[in-house]
Amino acid sequence: MVRIFAAAALAALAALVTSHALAQAFPTRPITLIVPFPPGGSTDTAARILGEAMRAPLGQPVIIENVGGAGGSIGVQRVARAAPDGYTIDIGQWDTHVGAIIYPIAFDLQKDFAPVGLLSVNPQLLIARKGFPADDLRGLVAWMKANPGKGTFVDQNAAARVTGILMQQSTGTKVEFIPYRGAGPAMQAMLGGQVDLMVVQAAVTLPQARAGTVKILANLSPERSRVIPDIPTSAESGIPGLYASGWFGLFAPGATPKETVAKLNAAMMHALADAKVQARFADLGLDVASREQQTPQGLAAFHKGEIEKWWPIIKSAGIKVE
Repeated sequence: MVRIFAAAALAALAALVTSHALAQAFPTRPITLIVPFPPGGSTDTAARILGEAMRAPLGQPVIIENVGGAGGSIGVQRVARAAPDGYTIDIGQWDTHVGAIIYPIAFDLQKDFAPVGLLSVNPQLLIARKGFPADDLRGLVAWMKANPGKGTFVDQNAAARVTGILMQQSTGTKVEFIPYRGAGPAMQAMLGGQVDLMVVQAAVTLPQARAGTVKILANLSPERSRVIPDIPTSAESGIPGLYASGWFGLFAPGATPKETVAKLNAAMMHALADAKVQARFADLGLDVASREQQTPQGLAAFHKGEIEKWWPIIKSAGIKVE
């Protein structure tokens, strides 16, 4: 019996030593970065910029794999179920790592992932069609109170609908939600004057705003963006707490060794410090996260705060996709 216990102890020690050695040697082969959406969007573009910049510090290529479907939850599930060795990670965001609870997911958003680091905070802009009576958020609230339920609000994804619900709660107003399959068709509807209001990333909005085809009413972020500093926040417009959360972060499978996460994080932070990467992110309307938020602990705290803010709103609204 003693020999059995001794053999078991030696086997466990050998496994621990092997695991530690593998973590120390990481990486020895290419890393797959899952983008949980189709190619061509801002998530895909940001991932490709970052992946190329992480190649040198890692000494291995970062291969982008697009796995779309179910609001990004299919791709994220791939990471949740992947071997926890650091070779499969994802670029996550609100939709995939907070709002995914609206889908019947088979993974735990709080336990099945190891935060690597926050990449960026992405300004979400509240915009109106050209010719809409209001030119700013204060004017919008006044118009909605004078015209209850008449304003149409684009519902192109869970994040947009939750933001619209929060706006109603924050201002004591009502809007009519109009569903669209994605930001592209929704923007076309807005350009055609078919809908009044929309919340969308700056990367999608800025070209249209500069062309004068839509109006930006507010930046729904806690602070002004470094990329678009002239657009006031909702708090500055008298509605504190009304913000739509946009961000990108890297996540690994939950049991990934800390040494491996640290190496991924170091490569990520090295990439984000590159002036060329910062300039390309700025072109996408993305604010690079602070150095504190770029750490695994920084993303963990940020992610926890997002869940605590948004899950009660989602659950109380009963938003579900079967």
